[in-house]
Amino acid sequence: MTHARFLFRRLVLLLLLASPLAVSAGIIVNPGVEGRSISAASLRNIYTLRQTLWPNRQPIVIFVLPDDHPAHEAFAKEKLGLYPYRLRQTWDRLSFSGMASTPIEVKDENEMRARVRATPGAIGYTSKDTVYDGIKILRLE
Repeated sequence: MTHARFLFRRLVLLLLLASPLAVSAGIIVNPGVEGRSISAASLRNIYTLRQTLWPNRQPIVIFVLPDDHPAHEAFAKEKLGLYPYRLRQTWDRLSFSGMASTPIEVKDENEMRARVRATPGAIGYTSKDTVYDGIKILRLE
C-alpha cells in the first residue's frame, strides 16, 4: 500500500468518526478474560485471525455481527481501521486455505452478549460502551 493511499484511508476513517451518525462500538469479553484494556494492535490481530490465544494461553473465541449490521460496520471502521468487506476477505482467505476458522456470526446484539457471557475466552462488540451484567468491557489503549 502506498503512503498516500494509507493517509487517504486514515483521513476517510477520521471523517467517518467525526460524523454525528457514527456509532461508538464497545469491546466486550467473557468475565474470565484477564485484563481491563487491549491495545489497538492486539484487537486488530485478534479480528484478522493472527492472534488466537489470550496472554494466559486461553483460546480466543471471536463473535461478530452480520457484515451489514451498523454495529459491525462501526466496529470494523472505528476500532480496527478496516472496512467490513476487507475483514471478510481476510477471514475467507484464511478459512479457505485451512489456516484459521472464521469468527462465529450471531444474529443480533442480544445474542452477542449472551454468547460472550457464556463462552470462556470470548470477545465481541456492541453498539455502545454500556455495562452489561456478566460481561466485561475492555478499554482500547
